[in-house]
Amino acid sequence: MILLPNSTDGARVSNAEPREWEQQPLCGEEIVPVIYYSVLLGLGLPVNILTAVALSRLAVRTKKSSYWYLLALTASDILTQVIIIFMGFILQMAILAREGPHAFIHTVNVLQFATNHASIWVTVLLTADRYVALCHPLHYRMLSYPERTRKIIAAVFGTALATGIPFYWWLDIWHDSQPPTTVDKVLKWVHCFTMYFIPCSIFLATNSVIVCKLKWGKRVDRHRRRMGKTIAMLMAVTTIFTVLWAPRTCVILFHLYMGSTSKDQRLHVALNLANMIAMLNTTVNFFFYCFISKTFRRTAGEVIRSCSPFCTGHGQPPNNGGFVHSALKPQGLLESVSL
Repeated sequence: MILLPNSTDGARVSNAEPREWEQQPLCGEEIVPVIYYSVLLGLGLPVNILTAVALSRLAVRTKKSSYWYLLALTASDILTQVIIIFMGFILQMAILAREGPHAFIHTVNVLQFATNHASIWVTVLLTADRYVALCHPLHYRMLSYPERTRKIIAAVFGTALATGIPFYWWLDIWHDSQPPTTVDKVLKWVHCFTMYFIPCSIFLATNSVIVCKLKWGKRVDRHRRRMGKTIAMLMAVTTIFTVLWAPRTCVILFHLYMGSTSKDQRLHVALNLANMIAMLNTTVNFFFYCFISKTFRRTAGEVIRSCSPFCTGHGQPPNNGGFVHSALKPQGLLESVSL
């Protein structure tokens, strides 16, 4: 979950006046995040919607599992932008001015954790899918098909919602006037492990195995000229997550044992910056796909043309449907391995 400066715990508001919610003016250090998130939402949401439409067309045309994982990842990014950026940061921080109805705040907290869990574990599944396709292509063709993939994705989203429920009792990190309780420590450690340490360990393990397979495998000579770019693309996607979410994880753990945002203004600012950096992860995939895949670029262009009133031919795709049979390889899949 992205830690919000507006989520609240019962201890903070139990002694307040008996009104459902109260507004407080934004301070100067919160104006910049509100502007940042507004711009990020205004640019990122349309881009992710375009990505989702393009990937859905490719998934239906090709009936390949990798596109369904990419579509699920894009859907989780859209949910993250709506629930965390809009409902969490913009709505609660700017419109409700840091306070809101308690039931609404706690419900949003649960949805925020669920959304983040879905996003990261879909990424883990996608990475595992790329690992199997690269290292075990024969098994991949037998085990990976759309029907199974859709069931797995549905199970991940359902599990993510269930795992978000315990975080209803998440202690407010922004107004922690009291030391964290045992429950709060457990929740924060569980959050850090499920959202960062375990996924990053999986990324490191799969990337290491892929590098070893490509370096020592029998197929090295045939793919020597493609190897550098393939490995670079695979590692870039997972590295982006690792880098963008590292500051937030460090700030959480530092706050848990060393500081308090209500007493240390520098920690408060650091947490704001960490959240802002982490949210960039919801917008970068589109640019990776465009850079890597001609198939995606053509399909995205087809979507734009079909929606444009100025497009000639009413936005109809070319005779081949705008599809190039080389596969989309956002996780660095070798060109010889079909998705």
